[in-house]
Amino acid sequence: MEIAIGCYFYTQNSKGDDFMPRKRKKYPKLPNGYGQIRYLGSNRRNPYGVYPPATEEYPNGQMKPQKALCYVPDWPTGFAVLTAYRAGTYIQGMEKDFAEINNAQNADKFIQSLLANYNIMEGIKSKSNENLSFKEVFYKFYKRKFGHEFAEKIQKRSSLEYAFRAGFKNCQSLHDRIFTDIVSDDLQEVMDNCTLKHASVEHIQRVFRNLYKYAIANDIVKKDYSAFIEITQDDDDEHGIPFSKADIKKLWDEKENEIAEMLIIMCYSGFRITEYKTLEVNLKEKYFLGGIKTDAGKDRIVPIHSAILPLVVQRIKKNKKLLLTSDVQFRKNMYALLSKLGIAKHTPHDCGHTFSKLCEDFEVKENDRKRMLGHAFKDVTNKIYGHRDIEDLRIEIEKIVSPDLL
Repeated sequence: MEIAIGCYFYTQNSKGDDFMPRKRKKYPKLPNGYGQIRYLGSNRRNPYGVYPPATEEYPNGQMKPQKALCYVPDWPTGFAVLTAYRAGTYIQGMEKDFAEINNAQNADKFIQSLLANYNIMEGIKSKSNENLSFKEVFYKFYKRKFGHEFAEKIQKRSSLEYAFRAGFKNCQSLHDRIFTDIVSDDLQEVMDNCTLKHASVEHIQRVFRNLYKYAIANDIVKKDYSAFIEITQDDDDEHGIPFSKADIKKLWDEKENEIAEMLIIMCYSGFRITEYKTLEVNLKEKYFLGGIKTDAGKDRIVPIHSAILPLVVQRIKKNKKLLLTSDVQFRKNMYALLSKLGIAKHTPHDCGHTFSKLCEDFEVKENDRKRMLGHAFKDVTNKIYGHRDIEDLRIEIEKIVSPDLL
């Protein structure tokens, strides 16, 4: 008798009075995009499920699970099924044939079958992918990502789509290169030679990273060369123009206007406009949690300043969220409101600079200002040991005086 607990099998001895542990054999991890072979437990006649590569993803980027192709008695048989599936020679039921020849007497035949399907698979892959250009791979990725062709005329595009299009445009020197010939130095050169703003280089980097993720998942390349690139230019985000204190007061005077209300919230919290879409608002503990741009900026906590707490509560209770429109539409509404109020044109990003300026003006500790804005620490000591809890940050942010005292 045999039972399984975790990754161990326990076999009862001939006397039937104890169980001897026997560890289940470990098999190699399959390459990305190959498919999966999952062990489902020893109480099944065919304890291994064989699953094809995932091809669809949820909005959060996680891949949707696939239905099993079949269930087999052992891992090698599952591997033979996947290899045949990827070669295009798999027929439902043939796993029984594989299982029959997968034994010591027929090892040579089993290996020959595997190699034949593997060679077919490699030949198909080589033929279909070896001559794809960077541009062709991007177009394939783009259609999968946004659901339509790159050249298709669309009435309304998201800001994310515009960002990908801009990044693609700014790496034109790679467009006609064979994708499989490109290496990290080629990618890095494009980024280093970009003379545009830091944000434009970020768009290029995003294109590279997403493109290689797609290419690996679809067996176009085996190695992610985008993992070795970095932005070498100084971040020029610090060059925005904060709202003046007089302009902030004008916004407070118009706080019944939902655009003015949102601008005030942004000026007192410091997140980017796109980050407010996914921002967690904890009204009980009175803090924001979110951030998506960088490692330092992800999942950062910013206490809700007491001056904007009523606005945040009202907005969340009424609308269940902070940002009520797309960021593109918000910009249009923002520009119209600023013009109406006689305030010089600002971008939404200037609200982050305003928050930073308010922190400086009211002597919020420099390191806490950086933490709340999601800026990276060059000082390793602060990066590792400079942890601050939410109440520490609340004491600092409350140094910014209420609007009537600005």
